[in-house]
Amino acid sequence: MSRKPVVCLAGTLDTKGVEYAYVKECIERQGVDVLTVDCGVMGEPSFTPDVPSSVVAARAGVELAEFAERKEGADGRTRAVLKMGAGLGVVLQELLAEGRIDAVLGMGGTGGTDLLSPAFRGLPIGFPKLIVSTVGSGNTKPYVGSTDLTLMNAVTDIAGLNRISLLVLANAAHAAAGMAKGHEFAQSQAGASKPLIAITMWGVTTPGVMRMREHLERDGFEVIIFHAVGEGAGMEALIDGGVIDGLIDFSLPEILNHWNKGIFDPEIDRMEAAIRTGIPLVVVPGALEAFNFGAIASIPVEYATPERYVIEHNPNISSLRANKDEMHRLGEYVADHVNRAPGPKAVAIPWKATSNYGGAGSQWEGLDLHPMLDPLVGGLDKDIEVLQMDANINDPAFADAVYGLFKARWEQSLAAKE
Repeated sequence: MSRKPVVCLAGTLDTKGVEYAYVKECIERQGVDVLTVDCGVMGEPSFTPDVPSSVVAARAGVELAEFAERKEGADGRTRAVLKMGAGLGVVLQELLAEGRIDAVLGMGGTGGTDLLSPAFRGLPIGFPKLIVSTVGSGNTKPYVGSTDLTLMNAVTDIAGLNRISLLVLANAAHAAAGMAKGHEFAQSQAGASKPLIAITMWGVTTPGVMRMREHLERDGFEVIIFHAVGEGAGMEALIDGGVIDGLIDFSLPEILNHWNKGIFDPEIDRMEAAIRTGIPLVVVPGALEAFNFGAIASIPVEYATPERYVIEHNPNISSLRANKDEMHRLGEYVADHVNRAPGPKAVAIPWKATSNYGGAGSQWEGLDLHPMLDPLVGGLDKDIEVLQMDANINDPAFADAVYGLFKARWEQSLAAKE
């Protein structure tokens, strides 16, 4: 890097200028430059920013003056957050495209985090992004989404400097400075040299995934594993972004979690990205019949019924089983999505158990999979290869067979490109 690394400090420099000035000083003491972007609409900034709030507003197609007229009203505040956040997103993308920034840092309460987080989330995976937030110890999913945005708990409100906030904000400044210094190195380490294959995994499908990972890495692939606890949303975003070259969708409990608003709800309809992109695909109904809530005592009363065969996965996670209507719908859902995927594809069915929950001696041993797997197999287009084995999903022979299906799909995709 021919220039010094640069941290972009973005936020409301009118209401939180003292805190931003302190963080700016901390970063510069680490030998890192700072580029400031003002998103404030309440008054003049405490110090002159590199990008004024008028520019941020203009990038969102509005005049900064319009916010002053309604700054006391709730509707005005909401509009200011949405518009200034949108403008900040454009500014950050411009600065990134120009190669002017190596990390981004912001601070705020609920409103500030609402303003900053969508803009930060729009930056690519791997670009350092950190928000010191008063919501950092709560439900962070609305702010982080499926990205690698880091939320740091502010502990105190972002409202002045005191013996606690001085420590927290200094740590955030030093963290951002370190990430900016290391960004170029991190990029060099993550250079794409091998095809990147995604596999979805759950705790009770882990042995099969680990065996396939060994095969893939032996044969020159890079493997990225997604824990099916809502991270499927991030995987689908990376598929849409062209980062992932192939997919073994081996664990699908997020579908039923989405339908029943379980704790592992990805908040999207899973299996859609492969339809949009046509990457080589093998689908296995791993844990398709399962969904989750927290500790057993937290299960909503409508789900705490005998037909759910509740399992205490651990003290903080309970697993529930699909009913027969859901099982039928799940089979139809998977078949429909496989049918609509335009790339090379195949399906593998383990008839003994779709997870270790159904293995010998386990809690769901003997589960009749026909209500789910019959509509899946029967609903597939006739030209789709379907491997069916009298096996547990984690049996080595089944994992080997699934890998064989994928390798054939991969070779088919390469042949189509020639």
